[in-house]
Amino acid sequence: MENLYINHVAVFVCAILNLALGALWYSPILFYKGWLSETKLTEEQLTKQNPAKTYGLAFLFALIISYNLAFFLGDAQSGAAWGATAGFLAGFGFSALIFAIVALFEQKSWKYIFINGGYITVYFTLIGFILGMWR
Repeated sequence: MENLYINHVAVFVCAILNLALGALWYSPILFYKGWLSETKLTEEQLTKQNPAKTYGLAFLFALIISYNLAFFLGDAQSGAAWGATAGFLAGFGFSALIFAIVALFEQKSWKYIFINGGYITVYFTLIGFILGMWR
C-alpha cells in the first residue's frame, strides 16, 4: 500500500465512541439489568472499582482498536459502505466469536455472550463506517 489515509481525528472520535456506546449499551435503558445478572457482580462491587484506571485503559485500548481498523481501511478506495462491512466482519467474525469461545470455556450463558458480542459487533460496525466515511 503506497499511500495510507488515516484521519487521526476520526480515530480519536471512534475511541470516544467506545465509551459513549458502552455507557448506552450497558445502561438501564438497554442491557444493564441482564448484563449485571449474567456477570454475577453486584452494584456494590462495580462501585469499588477504580474508574480512572478502568476508563483510562478502556480509552487506550479503544484507541488502539480504532487505529488498527483505520490501518485496514487506509486505502484511498475505502468508503463508508466498505468501512461498515469491514467493521462488521472484524467485529462479529473475529472479535465477538473469539469472545464467545472464551465465554463458553468460562461457562458463561448465551445471554452474556449475546449482550457482549452484540456490543462488540455494533461498535466495530460503527467505527468502520466512521473511519470509511471520514477520510
